[in-house]
Amino acid sequence: QVQLVESGGGSVQAGGSLSLSCGASGGFYSYNCIGWFRQAPGKEREGVAAISGSGSNTYYADFVKGRFTISRDNAKDTVSLQMNSLKPEDTGLYYCARAWTYSCSSDSWSKATVYRYWGQGTQVTVAS
Repeated sequence: QVQLVESGGGSVQAGGSLSLSCGASGGFYSYNCIGWFRQAPGKEREGVAAISGSGSNTYYADFVKGRFTISRDNAKDTVSLQMNSLKPEDTGLYYCARAWTYSCSSDSWSKATVYRYWGQGTQVTVAS
């Protein structure tokens, strides 16, 4: 059983930056597609970014393109999400998730059903 753990959340002013990290207790075991999702109060969970097993392919939601960067270090079993130019609407609980497959699909990477394992989330709060 893979248990994902997110870290790095916190509170920042608008325009600030945060870096989230996703790890797995005992390691990821395999280099599958990893996605980041977020959920704001009263809203549905939405896909933010994803990265393929090798790290060569990345995917972003339109609302974070140019501001967020996803990366991974397979030697350290970590996936990071660098978030710059944060906006109040970026506030939410951020989750990382491991997909069933090695590669991410451009058509489905943002769908929760593609992911098998989920972390508990880390809170990001952006003040205006």
